[in-house]
Amino acid sequence: MGKVIAGMTMSLDGFINDRNGSAEKLSPDFEELLETPSFKEMTKNTGAVIMGRRVYEMADPFLWANDDYEFQVPIFVLTHTPPAKYPKGNDKLSFTFVTDGVEGAISQAKKAAGDKIVQVIGGASTIQQCLNSGLCDELQIDIMPVLLGNGLSLFQNIDTDKLKLERTKVEETTPIRTSITFRVTKTNPGV
Repeated sequence: MGKVIAGMTMSLDGFINDRNGSAEKLSPDFEELLETPSFKEMTKNTGAVIMGRRVYEMADPFLWANDDYEFQVPIFVLTHTPPAKYPKGNDKLSFTFVTDGVEGAISQAKKAAGDKIVQVIGGASTIQQCLNSGLCDELQIDIMPVLLGNGLSLFQNIDTDKLKLERTKVEETTPIRTSITFRVTKTNPGV
């Protein structure tokens, strides 16, 4: 089975959105990012996506759940309550609403992805759960040269005693975006 890779864009001072909950300042190069070789390679190698309910709703899935969405794969949405209405998808893109936690979502996504990557695209709580569960193989952080001063930190609520990060790659993805990839390993308690 493929790897589970969690990824998120954050400001230089460590926030994934500002004090008003907006991530707009973190994606001025989004259209350019979609055209980069590394992004195209990632989408080609992705077999399933996991996202939280807030990310699903913020993106308005009725607008993007069509043939134009970059991830044409099964999408697993972590939620306590599935929505009454959701997009049908197409012959590649489908939605599954997972109510039994991150472990269930990862298990289902791995089966759907086969040998391809399971990409966890947010939000913060979903990525925190993946890291804390020990089920995340890699963490990719895109750093934008922006200072937000306040907002939501990706790394709050992380059990830092159980995780070890090993940097494996640094790439200038766009002229203003730096991507850093880390291998995630578990630490041995008491060592």
